[in-house]
Amino acid sequence: MTEIVPIPSPGVALEYGEPGNPIVVLIHDWFGRLPSLEFYAEALVRHGFRVVVPDLYNGFATTDEATARRLLDELDVGFALSLVDDAIEEGRAQGSDRVGVVGFAMGGWIALLHAQAGSADAVVAYYASLEGKDHGVIPCPVQLHLAADDDWAEGQDPDSFVDRLKEHGTPVTRYTYPGTRHGFANATIHGTLDAQSAALAYARTARFLELHLLE
Repeated sequence: MTEIVPIPSPGVALEYGEPGNPIVVLIHDWFGRLPSLEFYAEALVRHGFRVVVPDLYNGFATTDEATARRLLDELDVGFALSLVDDAIEEGRAQGSDRVGVVGFAMGGWIALLHAQAGSADAVVAYYASLEGKDHGVIPCPVQLHLAADDDWAEGQDPDSFVDRLKEHGTPVTRYTYPGTRHGFANATIHGTLDAQSAALAYARTARFLELHLLE
């Protein structure tokens, strides 16, 4: 494995904010838990959230796409979902009574899959959706942040996904950011970062979470 980036507390979820506050589980993209997620988590804490950032790759992170592909190929989806469950269960044991899940790309896909279990009060996915074969009812509000330029598998395109959400009665809000590419909100990957769009998407995410978790 090449192009590995050292990360703090490998294999252990990072925790931010006061225990007992509404909890937000933040799920990294296929590059792993890169440093920019720490700043995102700290920003959410200032809104009054408890934020937990699991490490789905057990200590590995990268800025190299080929290495990211290998890490993704080796991901055990069941294990990833169980890490989200663990974070939520621990948060509830500490007094958190409301739950949000936010994920980026692969992490957004995991977040949407997990939301079907009914344990989240709100879910946010950046440049992610579900194919029809993976899509069940999501019983909580969904917010989507999409790049203008992206590739989708057949049946995974956002239009089809949003149509299915609406058919199921799931409240969904969708934003597409002009001139952006997949990964525009990952501040560690400068080649795809669009700082202005990332800031706007963050502001919309924070407000969505406030609406469903704090108010």
